[in-house]
Amino acid sequence: MKVILTEDVPHLGTAGNLLKVKDGYARNFLIPQGKAVTATTHNVRQLEHQKQQVQARLNKIQREAEQLARRIESVSCTVAKAAGEEDKLFGSVTAADIQASLKNEGIDIDRKKILLEEPIKSLGIFTIPVKLHPAVTAHVKLWVVKE
Repeated sequence: MKVILTEDVPHLGTAGNLLKVKDGYARNFLIPQGKAVTATTHNVRQLEHQKQQVQARLNKIQREAEQLARRIESVSCTVAKAAGEEDKLFGSVTAADIQASLKNEGIDIDRKKILLEEPIKSLGIFTIPVKLHPAVTAHVKLWVVKE
């Protein structure tokens, strides 16, 4: 019997999969538990329609992330910190500082998306990656200057 899974079933498949299973397994377990529905032509068309809607939504989110990435790469941020001898900072520049600097430029992003391996402790020009989407990473140019 062909069924469409409505939720993830361990060792069988994930939600939305069209599978062929034994009749008894489908009638006695999957369908009564609400884990699957029979694969009628109506249900298959409905599944395809839902997959298209989800894919369109994911494509829209990725396009928006790409637009934001172009905006981020077009600006350069400046962070002023107190520095001592040999251009070493008192303290450090963190992801929160970079987020505040981007916010001053009109770009509001979550600080967790800023991929800063370790806080910056010296003056200079840095390129910091910002992961906006699993497929989109922007690079912001950061100037750390003496206050």
